[in-house]
Amino acid sequence: MLSYLNSPTRHLFFTGKGGVGKTSLACASAVKLADAGHNVLLISTDPASNLEQVLEAPVGPEVASVDTVPHLSAINIDPEQAADAYRERVVEPMMGVLPEDTVAQVEEQLSGACTTEIAAFDKFTQFLADSEATAPYDHIVFDTAPTGHTLRLLELPAAWSDFIEDNPEGASCLGPVSGLEAQQDRYTEAVEALNDSDRTTLVLVARPERSALHEAARSSGELRDLGITNQQLVVNGVFQAQDPGDPLAAAMQQRADDAVAQIPDEIADLPRDVVPLKGHNLVGLHALRTLLDDDATPASTTEGPERAPSVSLPTVQDLVSGFADDGHGLIMTMGKGGVGKTTIAAAVAVELAERGEDVLLTTTDPAAHIHDTIGDSQPNLTVEAIDPNEATEQYRERVLKTKGKNLDPEERELLEEDLRSPCTQEVAVFRAFSRVVGQARRQFVVVDTAPTGHTLLLLDTTGSYHREVLRTADVDEQRITTPLMRLQDPDYTKMLLVTLPETTPVLEAKQLQDDLERAGITPYAWVVNQSLAAAGPTDPLLVERAHAEMPQIETVQNDYASRTALAPWMPNEPTGPDRLRDLAAGRMGVGRAHA
Repeated sequence: MLSYLNSPTRHLFFTGKGGVGKTSLACASAVKLADAGHNVLLISTDPASNLEQVLEAPVGPEVASVDTVPHLSAINIDPEQAADAYRERVVEPMMGVLPEDTVAQVEEQLSGACTTEIAAFDKFTQFLADSEATAPYDHIVFDTAPTGHTLRLLELPAAWSDFIEDNPEGASCLGPVSGLEAQQDRYTEAVEALNDSDRTTLVLVARPERSALHEAARSSGELRDLGITNQQLVVNGVFQAQDPGDPLAAAMQQRADDAVAQIPDEIADLPRDVVPLKGHNLVGLHALRTLLDDDATPASTTEGPERAPSVSLPTVQDLVSGFADDGHGLIMTMGKGGVGKTTIAAAVAVELAERGEDVLLTTTDPAAHIHDTIGDSQPNLTVEAIDPNEATEQYRERVLKTKGKNLDPEERELLEEDLRSPCTQEVAVFRAFSRVVGQARRQFVVVDTAPTGHTLLLLDTTGSYHREVLRTADVDEQRITTPLMRLQDPDYTKMLLVTLPETTPVLEAKQLQDDLERAGITPYAWVVNQSLAAAGPTDPLLVERAHAEMPQIETVQNDYASRTALAPWMPNEPTGPDRLRDLAAGRMGVGRAHA
């Protein structure tokens, strides 16, 4: 029994970066409480929800009993549908009242991730603030908690209509809040419920990986600053090697042990639970109940496959061969945090430099990190780094001096909160990147971390770069080439979408692809990174997990990507030119693991 289930509060919120298993833990916790006789309501906003398969019963957009689990009710809120309804509610009163270009800007503001999160929380609040509606339930389990940024937005003054009308080139993330005034009292009650440690527990879910633990620490500090202090940490998917002769298994266990030993100070003292890694997908009630079963073995089933599957897909090296003869161009890696896009960018840069090409690698990661990844200086390769915090601060100062100079105190407070949003950093970093985009006319420029389509369209609709250049140019428009136009040119830019062979990261990468395509950008290829199937393990648990990867790899290859490359999970951290070349060539695993 996990510690937060010993004396559970009425509200349990699960949060964590994509792919750490928060949905599985939320469902397993809800079933555990229901099995103990408590009346439980499970609320999910997972866009890739497979609640029906997990619970082996229908789950829809309205609260209903789960036939297969007595005492359990569930609702599956579709965040995209919630966001569509929210957008319509906000934009409709503006139609025919505000200028068309202002309405277009608001619509683009409402297309971002902030809107989806706020719309989902809009749905959440009825289960937090309406005690009469939730009276039948002893416990309410929420899959996905609001971020600190969203909660701060809810606490701001409701002055959005005037602010947007008076500042058509202003807020990038605050537009979504323009529809919140009517429910201000409900949101206040909801935030109070979140801050009440007697009623609410926030469960931070992480994998035993440095990036996931640091994300949990960041979320913990941000929410603690807002008064949400009743926090628990669950380290999910902790692996114990069973085949001592498998170098992959030994390395995986050692890397996890090192990450947990160096856990960030912000979460080191939180109550902590550990959940062992399972070999099977958590589909079906039996599999779900084993997740929190102290007596369940973490090993693969005795009927599991004996060997890892055979996979034949192009490597990162093969992708590079497809554009290396161009002699120059912009190569951008993008993806959610923790998928390894920095490593893939470094591998591409080293591979191009090895072929004698002049290469610039630039990144928003701290300089020490990218230099540690590359290792010793390489012929033909220059490494730069942009400090995202410095770029963001410079951008904030400029915006406050220009757009903020004539605002009254309340409007300035709104603008300052907007400038603390994730979108602001993305816009600021892209402006810093823009100076190197033109260099790809003369050499290969590899950029780690690309802007999303939402950010690019936001820059476009506000006229802050692309359209502003065209509007103020004194020369023929056809001779103007802006950074956005270069990103839209497939001969100039090759966008590599990096993901992991797991359900949530693949879905998030598909959402990024849809986002980019709205901005007129089609990714050149997908890279499925850290694949156990490509590494050829012999440890029985890892073999079982390698087989579980195959449906996701096939979905990427057959449904989403025009080109697909596979990169193996490496026994050693892929740092330094030799290991990066091995990663690019897919040289890890199959031969050595089965030797």
